[in-house]
Amino acid sequence: MRDAYADQLDSIRTDLVSMSRLVLDAVSRSTHALLEGDAATAEAVISDDTKVDQFREDIEQKAFEILSLQAPVAGDLRMVIAAMRMVSELERMGDLSVHVAKIARLRVPEIAVPTRVEPTISRMATIAAVMVGQVERIIGDRDVEAAKALEEADEEMDKLRRTSFRELLGSDWKDGVEAAVDVALLGRYYERIADHAVSIARRVVFLVTGDMPAAV
Repeated sequence: MRDAYADQLDSIRTDLVSMSRLVLDAVSRSTHALLEGDAATAEAVISDDTKVDQFREDIEQKAFEILSLQAPVAGDLRMVIAAMRMVSELERMGDLSVHVAKIARLRVPEIAVPTRVEPTISRMATIAAVMVGQVERIIGDRDVEAAKALEEADEEMDKLRRTSFRELLGSDWKDGVEAAVDVALLGRYYERIADHAVSIARRVVFLVTGDMPAAV
């Protein structure tokens, strides 16, 4: 019986890692669609979001079964609670990738990101993807130090977000209102992906240590 219970807990962690990989794929492909004006890839990201949603449903169902049938305590209870929170964060990251893909699709055959701000948006997208990739490893390895280190990447993301605003509000902006709205939204989407990654990392710290790190 205890072996079956341990297998259930391991299954949740394995599913969280797999869900993280799906989200990373969505972030990467939506960025490709955005920067290359690739409508087909944008459509694929949008349609594949149901896979992320299905993972959430499956993980939540497993968590509810453990809570109702096994009455977990201590570290096991933390695992189940943290998993239920993390799965929501991962689903939201997938949704944000879909938002990026929709902007890409809307502007085809043009590219939504003006040339002048492409370096900033591209860097934000890269950081977001790296952070999601780190989340996969942090969950799989329960790596507290890597979880804490994710805060540094988030600081760079925040700086880039401020840079994008300065570019948009500069007197020399000549790409129009439509492009300005797109860039403002894209900056927000990538920033939120990073925020969710940090939130997941903090929950892993809670899972391992029992202490929830304070938001900075």
